[in-house]
Amino acid sequence: MIEYLIGVDGGGTGTRVRVVRAANDDGTVLALGKGGPSGLMHGVEQAWSTVLETLNLAFSSAGLVRPALEKMAIGLGLAGVNNRQWAAEFSAKNPGFREAVVETDAFTTLVGAHQGNPGVIIAIGTGSVGEVLTADGMRREVGGWGFPASDEAGGAWLGMRAITHAQQVLDGRAPGSEFARALLHFCGRANTVHFDSHRDSMFAWLANASQTSYAQLAPIVVAYAGQDRAARQIMLSGGQEVARIAAALDPAGQLPIALCGGLAAHLQAYLPAQLLALVVKPHADAAAGALRLIDERLKGKQTC
Repeated sequence: MIEYLIGVDGGGTGTRVRVVRAANDDGTVLALGKGGPSGLMHGVEQAWSTVLETLNLAFSSAGLVRPALEKMAIGLGLAGVNNRQWAAEFSAKNPGFREAVVETDAFTTLVGAHQGNPGVIIAIGTGSVGEVLTADGMRREVGGWGFPASDEAGGAWLGMRAITHAQQVLDGRAPGSEFARALLHFCGRANTVHFDSHRDSMFAWLANASQTSYAQLAPIVVAYAGQDRAARQIMLSGGQEVARIAAALDPAGQLPIALCGGLAAHLQAYLPAQLLALVVKPHADAAAGALRLIDERLKGKQTC
């Protein structure tokens, strides 16, 4: 007998788990857990290991004894599931859950945001991705190709444009500013007087920069966008990219759009007015969406 339902939101930088009692239809969350990355780009073994560690932490923090895995059913929305080989390998290594639903984190975000109803989500965090569920049940994803080729408007994308601006300041192609100084200071290359003597240091930073490194510059862009023209232009460009994703997902512009992810609120002020008119507040998050999917799977089996 299944005692608990588990919802998992697993990304490239962190994992969130929700636990509810299977027999409790009011959806009361009994336990929550946060852990490290479980996106499939980090490997299938690590993904399952992180999910189990975070699940154990959730039960422990709530003062509950975790039952055997066979007494639980789990819904997982994971980054990297759109790679079918990774998804198949992950599903094949189910460590013992009685039932499991594995979906992209974009789709579980959509299900959580719109309570399973038709709509659009655009998730903007370190990266970005959009997904639509239409009235006839069709779904489609836009973007999400990964850094550095895609992820428009995401944190790493904003950071790359910010570092380009800092390089242009060092070269004398753009005037110095407090925004540029903050970027250089973050990278450990700032000089309180001169901008033009740090090319070697900049190359050293670039040689070790990862997606996360670039994304860490995004808060600086956000902080200066209200007062610096270059920072504002980067944010406006991000807003235009969000609009392009939305238009590709719903050309008719009729479905509600939920903006999700850590940068969504910051970018909202830089969206075109026509797009803003369609934006709604997400009802719930991706972990809640994953819970809904596993609950629907079990109820579907009961009615067969």
